[in-house]
Amino acid sequence: MDYTGGPTLFPLHRCKTIHLVRHGQGIHNVEGDKNYKAYLSPEYFDAYLTTLGWQQVDNLRKHVHASGLFKRIELVVTSPLLRTMQTAAGVFGGGGYKDRMDILPLMVANTGYSDRSAISSLDCPPIIAHELCREHLGVHPCDSRRSISEYQCLFPAIDLSLIESDEDTLWKANVRETKEEVMARGIKFLNWLLTRKEKEIAVVSHNGLLFHTVNAFGTDCHPFVKKEICKRFANCELRSMVIVDRSMIGSDSSITKYPGKIPSAANLPSEAADEKILENDDNLNDK
Repeated sequence: MDYTGGPTLFPLHRCKTIHLVRHGQGIHNVEGDKNYKAYLSPEYFDAYLTTLGWQQVDNLRKHVHASGLFKRIELVVTSPLLRTMQTAAGVFGGGGYKDRMDILPLMVANTGYSDRSAISSLDCPPIIAHELCREHLGVHPCDSRRSISEYQCLFPAIDLSLIESDEDTLWKANVRETKEEVMARGIKFLNWLLTRKEKEIAVVSHNGLLFHTVNAFGTDCHPFVKKEICKRFANCELRSMVIVDRSMIGSDSSITKYPGKIPSAANLPSEAADEKILENDDNLNDK
């Protein structure tokens, strides 16, 4: 297999670290993993987390705190569906919510038929919702969303301002996105991430969107690296990646780069000193 075996260099300010997370187990996963046709059931509309799904969320939350990851993440981007926003709030949210006039809860109590207490938005990274990282669109009711106004009541401190339509205009009952369309949407989402100022971002999304997106990458890697990148995501799996802005989509400038124009001779301007060094080097090469 033809691949680039050696290391590759990129400027640090052209790179971002993204932590890709699949939501915890949803009610649709329980039967759908046994029989794919179960995903067609209307009873799984905008599926919410199961009890096991919440346990997975709690375990991932412990991991991101124990590993120090929680303190490094500057932004969380979530798909605007019930199970992903529950996961985002549970993993990356603050502690238990106490009534305060100046702080909104990230998630209200008992959201999505759960017995969970309200989650605080205090001392946690901002969480915003984006339609581009939704699940494979169409046909499956579990991947259709509620109105944004309904979500605003359930997740008061999640920023939903990037979503243009209150009602779900993307999901179609009789038309399902192709794999190629999902991949293209995922790459468009990654390009949007490159325009963000944050350097370390968590993304809470779905197996279909994540799997088809990451499969667009890794062809220039060792087969084992390709396999690491492109395997499917388990519920509440977190996979950390680095994305590189090859086309200068973002506009970040380096905060660590130092020009190094230091005079190499007393009272000599830097440019003149550099020219003198080059002249001396040329003279040496001629001998």
